[in-house]
Amino acid sequence: MRTASRTKQHPHDDAPDTAADFERLRQLPDGPERKALRDELVRAWLPMAERIAVRFRGRGEALEDLYQVAALGLVKAVDHYDPARGRAFEAYAVPTVTGEIKRHFRDHMWTLHVPRRVQDLRNRVRRAAKELAQTTPGRPPTVAEIAAHAELTESEVRTGMEALECFTALSLEAEMPGTDGYALADAIGGLDPRYDVVVDRVAVAPCLQALPERERTILYLRFFQGMTQSCIAQQLGISQMHVSRLLSACFARLREELLAGPPPR
Repeated sequence: MRTASRTKQHPHDDAPDTAADFERLRQLPDGPERKALRDELVRAWLPMAERIAVRFRGRGEALEDLYQVAALGLVKAVDHYDPARGRAFEAYAVPTVTGEIKRHFRDHMWTLHVPRRVQDLRNRVRRAAKELAQTTPGRPPTVAEIAAHAELTESEVRTGMEALECFTALSLEAEMPGTDGYALADAIGGLDPRYDVVVDRVAVAPCLQALPERERTILYLRFFQGMTQSCIAQQLGISQMHVSRLLSACFARLREELLAGPPPR
């Protein structure tokens, strides 16, 4: 591996001159010699890949894991780089490594499914806020300032700001800030069976209205006044057995109409 002196500053100070090595790698057949040269090229450019990984720290992923993802992107860049196209390896490797890290965040770090457009808005908002922070010391930039700087609408900025918190989800058992042991799960209600009662009443109302008046009266006395079948029979002047048969017939009719569903309009 040869390192040539450069007369102008390189974006990466320790970037090696590996043009001749890549030419030789392209001409070598598969085998131990080619593999050894490939591994040597990866090691030579690894500091560059790690510096790219450092740019993404503080976003919910451990730096060591980012190093591994960057190294994987570097291996892909070495394997697919073609010096015959006339482009320097660094110009090819930097977007390849960066793209690999961004894919890692997109595929593995988003707890919630966020559309690609919203992810792009998030990145633009974060970048604009970081740049504006240098010109607005002592306070965070406003939504209007970010919108003007990033050439977005204020609605798009708010969407991007909301997506800044979508990498990870808060555990339901996690203690809420500013509370004394109060967890998010404590604010979630349970199922209320009374909603089912409301639904049933709304569904059965048209069926009840369609019953004959005597049957409606019997149902009202039995279930709303709490009267026994004997008391109902005495009040209506019929036998208790007749009341029982009428109730059974009402139940069967209501059940049949409810299971059949609403009539077509």
